Amino acid sequence: MLKVGVVGCGMIGQEHIKRLSKKLQGVQVVAVSDVFEEGARKAAGICGAKVYTDGADLVADPDVEAVVVTSPGFAHKETVLQAIAAGKRVFSEKPLATTAADCKEIVEAEMASGKHLVQVGFNRRYDKGYHQLKEVLMSKKYGEPLMAHCTHRNPVVADTYSTEMAVHDTLIHEIDVMHWLIDDEYESAQVIMNKRTKNALPHLADPQFMIFRTKGGMTIDVEVFVNCKFGYDINCEVVCEEGTVKLAAPATPIIKSDASVATGIETSWINRFIESYDTELQDWVNAAAEGIINGPTAWDGYVAAVTADAFVKAQKSGQVEPIVTGEKPEFYR
Repeated sequence: MLKVGVVGCGMIGQEHIKRLSKKLQGVQVVAVSDVFEEGARKAAGICGAKVYTDGADLVADPDVEAVVVTSPGFAHKETVLQAIAAGKRVFSEKPLATTAADCKEIVEAEMASGKHLVQVGFNRRYDKGYHQLKEVLMSKKYGEPLMAHCTHRNPVVADTYSTEMAVHDTLIHEIDVMHWLIDDEYESAQVIMNKRTKNALPHLADPQFMIFRTKGGMTIDVEVFVNCKFGYDINCEVVCEEGTVKLAAPATPIIKSDASVATGIETSWINRFIESYDTELQDWVNAAAEGIINGPTAWDGYVAAVTADAFVKAQKSGQVEPIVTGEKPEFYR
Protein backbone atom coordinates (compact mmCIF):
# COMPACT_ATOMS: atom_id res chain seq x y z
CA MET A 1 0.00 0.00 0.00
CA LEU A 2 1.57 3.28 -1.15
CA LYS A 3 1.07 6.00 1.48
CA VAL A 4 0.57 9.35 -0.23
CA GLY A 5 0.45 12.97 0.88
CA VAL A 6 -1.40 15.55 -1.23
CA VAL A 7 -0.19 19.17 -1.30
CA GLY A 8 -2.92 21.54 -2.48
CA CYS A 9 -6.60 21.03 -1.62
CA GLY A 10 -8.38 23.10 -4.26
CA MET A 11 -10.71 21.67 -6.89
CA ILE A 12 -8.25 19.35 -8.65
CA GLY A 13 -6.66 18.44 -5.30
CA GLN A 14 -9.98 17.30 -3.88
CA GLU A 15 -10.77 15.43 -7.10
CA HIS A 16 -7.47 13.54 -6.83
CA ILE A 17 -7.97 12.84 -3.12
CA LYS A 18 -11.35 11.28 -3.89
CA ARG A 19 -9.80 9.33 -6.75
CA LEU A 20 -6.84 8.06 -4.71
CA SER A 21 -8.86 7.17 -1.61
CA LYS A 22 -12.09 5.82 -3.15
CA LYS A 23 -11.42 4.55 -6.69
CA LEU A 24 -7.83 3.39 -7.08
CA GLN A 25 -6.06 0.32 -5.76
CA GLY A 26 -2.89 -0.02 -3.69
CA VAL A 27 -2.82 3.54 -2.35
CA GLN A 28 -3.83 5.42 0.81
CA VAL A 29 -3.94 9.19 1.35
CA VAL A 30 -2.39 9.65 4.81
CA ALA A 31 -1.81 13.43 4.80
CA VAL A 32 -3.05 16.59 3.09
CA SER A 33 -1.74 20.13 3.10
CA ASP A 34 -3.00 23.56 2.08
CA VAL A 35 -2.06 27.09 3.13
CA PHE A 36 -5.76 27.56 3.90
CA GLU A 37 -6.38 25.33 6.91
CA GLU A 38 -10.14 25.20 6.34
CA GLY A 39 -9.60 23.80 2.83
CA ALA A 40 -7.13 21.24 4.13
CA ARG A 41 -9.54 20.08 6.85
CA LYS A 42 -12.35 19.78 4.32
CA ALA A 43 -10.15 17.65 2.09
CA ALA A 44 -9.00 15.55 5.04
CA GLY A 45 -12.65 14.77 5.73
CA ILE A 46 -12.75 12.84 2.46
CA CYS A 47 -10.11 10.33 3.54
CA GLY A 48 -9.39 10.76 7.24
CA ALA A 49 -5.87 12.08 6.61
CA LYS A 50 -3.58 14.19 8.78
CA VAL A 51 -3.74 17.93 8.14
CA TYR A 52 -0.82 20.27 7.45
CA THR A 53 -0.71 23.92 6.42
CA ASP A 54 2.90 23.73 5.20
CA GLY A 55 3.79 21.40 2.33
CA ALA A 56 7.35 21.03 3.66
CA ASP A 57 6.01 19.47 6.86
CA LEU A 58 3.94 17.01 4.84
CA VAL A 59 6.94 16.01 2.71
CA ALA A 60 9.01 15.49 5.87
CA ASP A 61 6.35 13.26 7.48
CA PRO A 62 7.88 9.75 7.72
CA ASP A 63 4.46 8.20 7.07
CA VAL A 64 4.34 9.87 3.63
CA GLU A 65 6.07 7.67 1.05
CA ALA A 66 5.10 9.67 -2.06
CA VAL A 67 3.71 13.13 -2.79
CA VAL A 68 0.99 14.41 -5.13
CA VAL A 69 1.30 18.14 -5.91
CA THR A 70 -1.95 19.90 -6.86
CA SER A 71 -1.18 23.38 -5.52
CA PRO A 72 -1.16 26.42 -7.87
CA GLY A 73 1.54 26.17 -10.53
CA PHE A 74 3.77 28.85 -9.03
CA ALA A 75 4.11 26.74 -5.85
CA HIS A 76 5.03 23.45 -7.55
CA LYS A 77 8.79 23.94 -7.74
CA GLU A 78 9.37 24.23 -3.99
CA THR A 79 7.42 21.09 -3.11
CA VAL A 80 8.85 19.02 -5.96
CA LEU A 81 12.40 19.94 -4.96
CA GLN A 82 11.63 19.08 -1.33
CA ALA A 83 10.32 15.67 -2.39
CA ILE A 84 13.42 15.00 -4.51
CA ALA A 85 15.68 15.98 -1.58
CA ALA A 86 13.73 13.56 0.63
CA GLY A 87 14.06 10.79 -1.99
CA LYS A 88 10.28 10.54 -2.33
CA ARG A 89 8.40 9.96 -5.55
CA VAL A 90 6.29 12.90 -6.64
CA PHE A 91 3.40 13.34 -9.05
CA SER A 92 3.10 16.99 -10.04
CA GLU A 93 0.05 18.27 -11.83
CA LYS A 94 0.89 20.38 -14.85
CA PRO A 95 2.76 22.64 -15.09
CA LEU A 96 5.85 21.16 -13.47
CA ALA A 97 6.79 24.79 -12.77
CA THR A 98 5.79 28.12 -14.26
CA THR A 99 9.12 28.95 -15.92
CA ALA A 100 11.55 26.93 -18.01
CA ALA A 101 14.37 27.93 -15.64
CA ASP A 102 12.52 26.46 -12.66
CA CYS A 103 11.75 23.28 -14.61
CA LYS A 104 15.44 22.98 -15.51
CA GLU A 105 16.34 23.31 -11.83
CA ILE A 106 14.02 20.38 -11.05
CA VAL A 107 15.56 18.34 -13.89
CA GLU A 108 19.07 19.00 -12.57
CA ALA A 109 18.05 18.12 -8.99
CA GLU A 110 16.49 14.85 -10.10
CA MET A 111 19.53 13.88 -12.17
CA ALA A 112 21.79 14.72 -9.21
CA SER A 113 19.70 12.40 -7.02
CA GLY A 114 20.40 9.55 -9.42
CA LYS A 115 16.79 8.38 -9.20
CA HIS A 116 13.74 8.83 -11.43
CA LEU A 117 11.31 10.38 -8.96
CA VAL A 118 9.14 12.89 -10.86
CA GLN A 119 6.07 12.41 -13.04
CA VAL A 120 4.11 15.31 -14.55
CA GLY A 121 0.33 15.23 -14.87
CA PHE A 122 -0.11 15.47 -18.63
CA ASN A 123 -3.15 13.20 -18.55
CA ARG A 124 -3.90 13.14 -22.28
CA ARG A 125 -1.15 10.57 -22.73
CA TYR A 126 -3.47 8.26 -20.78
CA ASP A 127 -6.60 8.97 -22.83
CA LYS A 128 -7.83 5.93 -24.76
CA GLY A 129 -8.38 7.90 -27.96
CA TYR A 130 -4.86 9.34 -28.03
CA HIS A 131 -3.44 5.88 -27.31
CA GLN A 132 -5.31 4.52 -30.32
CA LEU A 133 -3.87 7.34 -32.45
CA LYS A 134 -0.38 6.54 -31.17
CA GLU A 135 -0.73 2.84 -31.99
CA VAL A 136 -1.81 3.57 -35.57
CA LEU A 137 1.01 6.06 -36.13
CA MET A 138 3.63 3.69 -34.69
CA SER A 139 2.47 0.94 -37.04
CA LYS A 140 3.51 3.09 -40.06
CA LYS A 141 0.64 1.46 -41.96
CA TYR A 142 -0.26 4.78 -43.58
CA GLY A 143 3.28 6.08 -43.98
CA GLU A 144 5.02 8.93 -42.18
CA PRO A 145 2.98 11.71 -40.53
CA LEU A 146 3.19 14.94 -42.53
CA MET A 147 1.01 17.42 -40.64
CA ALA A 148 -1.61 17.61 -37.89
CA HIS A 149 -4.71 19.73 -37.28
CA CYS A 150 -6.02 20.21 -33.75
CA THR A 151 -8.71 22.17 -31.95
CA HIS A 152 -8.97 23.04 -28.27
CA ARG A 153 -12.32 24.70 -27.65
CA ASN A 154 -13.94 25.69 -24.35
CA PRO A 155 -17.50 26.96 -24.02
CA VAL A 156 -16.41 29.82 -21.76
CA VAL A 157 -13.55 30.87 -19.45
CA ALA A 158 -13.33 32.95 -16.29
CA ASP A 159 -12.93 36.73 -16.38
CA THR A 160 -9.38 36.29 -15.08
CA TYR A 161 -8.33 34.20 -18.11
CA SER A 162 -5.71 36.09 -20.12
CA THR A 163 -4.26 35.92 -23.62
CA GLU A 164 -1.09 34.27 -22.26
CA MET A 165 -3.20 31.65 -20.46
CA ALA A 166 -4.28 30.43 -23.90
CA VAL A 167 -0.75 29.00 -23.97
CA HIS A 168 0.05 28.17 -20.35
CA ASP A 169 -3.37 26.74 -19.39
CA THR A 170 -4.82 25.55 -22.70
CA LEU A 171 -2.29 24.91 -25.47
CA ILE A 172 0.03 23.28 -22.92
CA HIS A 173 -1.97 20.04 -23.32
CA GLU A 174 -1.38 19.93 -27.07
CA ILE A 175 2.26 20.91 -26.56
CA ASP A 176 2.87 17.76 -24.53
CA VAL A 177 0.56 15.25 -26.19
CA MET A 178 1.67 16.08 -29.75
CA HIS A 179 5.33 15.85 -28.73
CA TRP A 180 4.58 12.35 -27.41
CA LEU A 181 2.25 11.39 -30.25
CA ILE A 182 4.52 12.15 -33.22
CA ASP A 183 7.85 11.51 -31.44
CA ASP A 184 9.51 14.55 -32.98
CA GLU A 185 11.18 17.64 -31.48
CA TYR A 186 9.77 21.14 -31.89
CA GLU A 187 11.72 23.75 -33.84
CA SER A 188 9.58 26.90 -33.96
CA ALA A 189 6.39 28.55 -32.70
CA GLN A 190 4.06 31.01 -34.37
CA VAL A 191 0.78 32.59 -33.24
CA ILE A 192 -1.74 34.19 -35.59
CA MET A 193 -4.22 36.45 -33.83
CA ASN A 194 -7.58 35.83 -35.43
CA LYS A 195 -10.66 38.04 -35.70
CA ARG A 196 -11.97 38.32 -32.11
CA THR A 197 -15.22 36.74 -31.06
CA LYS A 198 -17.82 39.08 -29.55
CA ASN A 199 -17.97 36.69 -26.57
CA ALA A 200 -14.41 37.43 -25.40
CA LEU A 201 -13.79 40.16 -22.84
CA PRO A 202 -11.79 43.15 -24.15
CA HIS A 203 -8.50 42.04 -22.53
CA LEU A 204 -8.52 38.62 -24.24
CA ALA A 205 -7.48 37.70 -27.78
CA ASP A 206 -9.78 34.83 -28.74
CA PRO A 207 -9.59 32.70 -30.84
CA GLN A 208 -5.88 32.23 -31.55
CA PHE A 209 -4.20 30.05 -34.16
CA MET A 210 -0.99 28.34 -33.00
CA ILE A 211 1.51 26.78 -35.41
CA PHE A 212 4.37 24.41 -34.56
CA ARG A 213 7.17 23.31 -36.87
CA THR A 214 9.14 20.21 -35.95
CA LYS A 215 12.74 19.30 -36.69
CA GLY A 216 11.45 16.48 -38.87
CA GLY A 217 9.54 18.97 -41.07
CA MET A 218 5.99 18.49 -39.77
CA THR A 219 3.54 21.35 -39.34
CA ILE A 220 1.04 21.19 -36.47
CA ASP A 221 -1.72 23.77 -36.19
CA VAL A 222 -3.93 24.23 -33.14
CA GLU A 223 -7.05 26.38 -32.98
CA VAL A 224 -7.45 27.65 -29.42
CA PHE A 225 -10.97 29.05 -28.98
CA VAL A 226 -11.99 29.40 -25.34
CA ASN A 227 -15.35 31.15 -25.74
CA CYS A 228 -16.86 28.95 -28.42
CA LYS A 229 -20.11 28.60 -26.37
CA PHE A 230 -21.21 25.24 -27.79
CA GLY A 231 -19.05 22.82 -25.75
CA TYR A 232 -15.66 21.42 -24.75
CA ASP A 233 -14.45 20.25 -28.14
CA ILE A 234 -11.09 18.52 -28.49
CA ASN A 235 -10.01 17.28 -31.93
CA CYS A 236 -6.83 15.96 -33.50
CA GLU A 237 -6.26 14.71 -37.05
CA VAL A 238 -2.85 13.55 -38.25
CA VAL A 239 -2.31 13.53 -42.02
CA CYS A 240 0.03 10.76 -43.17
CA GLU A 241 1.47 9.89 -46.57
CA GLU A 242 -1.27 7.39 -47.41
CA GLY A 243 -4.16 8.21 -45.08
CA THR A 244 -5.35 10.28 -42.15
CA VAL A 245 -5.85 9.29 -38.52
CA LYS A 246 -8.41 11.19 -36.46
CA LEU A 247 -9.10 11.23 -32.74
CA ALA A 248 -12.48 9.63 -32.05
CA ALA A 249 -15.07 11.74 -30.27
CA PRO A 250 -16.40 10.37 -26.97
CA ALA A 251 -19.43 8.16 -27.56
CA THR A 252 -22.77 9.84 -26.88
CA PRO A 253 -26.30 8.82 -27.95
CA ILE A 254 -27.50 9.82 -31.42
CA ILE A 255 -30.98 11.24 -31.06
CA LYS A 256 -33.46 11.56 -33.93
CA SER A 257 -36.38 13.87 -33.20
CA ASP A 258 -38.32 16.72 -34.79
CA ALA A 259 -36.88 16.04 -38.24
CA SER A 260 -33.28 16.31 -36.99
CA VAL A 261 -30.37 14.17 -35.81
CA ALA A 262 -28.38 15.32 -32.77
CA THR A 263 -25.31 14.10 -30.87
CA GLY A 264 -24.32 15.60 -27.54
CA ILE A 265 -21.01 17.41 -26.98
CA GLU A 266 -19.23 17.38 -23.62
CA THR A 267 -19.09 20.72 -21.82
CA SER A 268 -16.63 19.87 -19.03
CA TRP A 269 -12.93 19.04 -19.27
CA ILE A 270 -13.25 16.99 -16.08
CA ASN A 271 -15.87 14.70 -17.59
CA ARG A 272 -14.16 14.50 -21.00
CA PHE A 273 -10.90 13.18 -19.55
CA ILE A 274 -12.05 11.63 -16.26
CA GLU A 275 -11.00 8.11 -17.26
CA SER A 276 -7.55 9.34 -18.24
CA TYR A 277 -7.06 10.85 -14.76
CA ASP A 278 -8.00 7.50 -13.19
CA THR A 279 -5.66 5.55 -15.48
CA GLU A 280 -2.84 8.06 -15.06
CA LEU A 281 -2.77 8.01 -11.26
CA GLN A 282 -3.28 4.24 -11.04
CA ASP A 283 -0.30 3.80 -13.35
CA TRP A 284 1.76 6.14 -11.17
CA VAL A 285 0.81 4.20 -8.04
CA ASN A 286 1.66 0.87 -9.67
CA ALA A 287 4.95 2.16 -11.04
CA ALA A 288 5.94 3.71 -7.70
CA ALA A 289 5.53 0.31 -6.07
CA GLU A 290 8.01 -1.04 -8.65
CA GLY A 291 10.39 1.89 -8.27
CA ILE A 292 9.95 3.26 -11.80
CA ILE A 293 8.31 6.17 -13.68
CA ASN A 294 6.20 5.28 -16.74
CA GLY A 295 4.58 8.62 -17.51
CA PRO A 296 5.72 12.12 -18.51
CA THR A 297 9.04 12.97 -16.86
CA ALA A 298 10.55 16.15 -15.48
CA TRP A 299 12.28 16.54 -18.84
CA ASP A 300 8.89 16.47 -20.55
CA GLY A 301 7.77 19.19 -18.14
CA TYR A 302 10.84 21.23 -19.09
CA VAL A 303 10.24 20.78 -22.85
CA ALA A 304 6.64 21.91 -22.40
CA ALA A 305 7.75 25.01 -20.48
CA VAL A 306 10.37 26.01 -23.08
CA THR A 307 7.80 25.54 -25.85
CA ALA A 308 5.16 27.53 -23.98
CA ASP A 309 7.61 30.39 -23.43
CA ALA A 310 8.30 30.48 -27.17
CA PHE A 311 4.57 30.68 -27.95
CA VAL A 312 4.03 33.51 -25.46
CA LYS A 313 6.91 35.36 -27.09
CA ALA A 314 5.31 34.71 -30.50
CA GLN A 315 1.99 36.12 -29.23
CA LYS A 316 3.72 39.40 -28.51
CA SER A 317 6.15 39.59 -31.43
CA GLY A 318 3.93 38.28 -34.22
CA GLN A 319 7.02 36.50 -35.51
CA VAL A 320 8.11 32.88 -35.84
CA GLU A 321 10.07 32.18 -32.65
CA PRO A 322 12.64 29.40 -32.19
CA ILE A 323 12.11 26.61 -29.66
CA VAL A 324 15.45 25.58 -28.15
CA THR A 325 15.45 22.86 -25.49
CA GLY A 326 18.95 21.49 -25.92
CA GLU A 327 19.85 17.82 -26.15
CA LYS A 328 17.85 15.39 -24.07
CA PRO A 329 20.03 14.10 -21.20
CA GLU A 330 20.96 10.42 -21.23
CA PHE A 331 19.24 10.14 -17.82
CA TYR A 332 15.85 10.60 -19.53
CA ARG A 333 16.45 8.50 -22.63
